[in-house]
Amino acid sequence: MIEDYLAVANRIRQELSELERVVRRADRAISAIQQRPEDQDLYIDSAVLSLHDFYAGLERIFHRIATTIDGSLPVGQGWHRNLLQQMQTDFSDLRPPVLSAEAANALDEFLRFRHVVRNIYAFQFDPERVARLVQLLPPVFHQAQMELLAFAEFLEQVGNST
Repeated sequence: MIEDYLAVANRIRQELSELERVVRRADRAISAIQQRPEDQDLYIDSAVLSLHDFYAGLERIFHRIATTIDGSLPVGQGWHRNLLQQMQTDFSDLRPPVLSAEAANALDEFLRFRHVVRNIYAFQFDPERVARLVQLLPPVFHQAQMELLAFAEFLEQVGNST
């Protein structure tokens, strides 16, 4: 079990590194619209994919924590939202909360957008909503990153305590 804590901490750090690239790519896509407005639809598609990847990457981390550390993964309809809520839960015998309520609330909008991405055609996206989410992405990522790194440190402390 202790080795599992170290493996999860390592995976968190790896995934966060990849997510930094995703955040930069989303910003580049929106910035490119100003330079080439005639290709707005292509850049919006790129930004949408990055927004989707952002939440999907975080959800991979949450999934790993739920299955490896918590020993339980939500099931059924709404499991994605329940997983995000689970990351706010303090399992006093296992772990502290992974995310604050503030971070989880901010991430909820990205979770909802991820659902939209999976259920409509790319040409139906509202460019203003996409641009707004991309603008929110750096501070939301920063907060989630700080909280996840703190959680990774907790896992490493537990993992190295034996």
